[in-house]
Amino acid sequence: MLETPHVAVGIAIATKFPNPWIAIPLAFASHFLLDKVPHWNPHLYTETQKNGRPSKNSTTIAIVDIATALAIGSIFAYKSLPDIQMAVLILACSLASVLSDVIKYPYYYFHLRQEWLVKWVNFERSIQVDTKSVFWGIVTQGLVIAASMWWIL
Repeated sequence: MLETPHVAVGIAIATKFPNPWIAIPLAFASHFLLDKVPHWNPHLYTETQKNGRPSKNSTTIAIVDIATALAIGSIFAYKSLPDIQMAVLILACSLASVLSDVIKYPYYYFHLRQEWLVKWVNFERSIQVDTKSVFWGIVTQGLVIAASMWWIL
C-alpha cells in the first residue's frame, strides 16, 4: 500500500486514542492489517531485482506519495496546535504507520543487503495483497483515506 493511506489511518488512530502507549503500537500494527487490503504499489522489489534499482517512474510515484503523506501528517499536526502533545502524537503515529515500509528504502535505493534487511523485505512482500488492476488498487487506497478522514472528522 502507498504511504499516504497508512499515514491517514495513523492520524485517525492518534486522534481517537490519545494515549501514546496505545496509539503508537496501534498505528504500527495497522500497517500490517492495511497491507492485507488489496491494493496497488509501484513494483520496487521486482524492478530492483530486474534492473538493480527501481525505475524512474516508480521513484517519482514514491516521492509524490511520501511528500503527500508528510504534508497530510504535518497539516493535521499543525491543526492540533496548541495541543503540543497531540501534534507530537499525530507525527509519531504517522511515522509508526509507515515505519515498516521506510525500513525497506535503503534496500531499494542504497543497495544495502544486510541479512536482517533482506529478511524484512521478504517478509513485507509476503504479506502484501496486490490487485491485478491498477484502478481497483488505487480505489481501495482512496477508500482507506476517505474512511480515515471521516473517522477523524
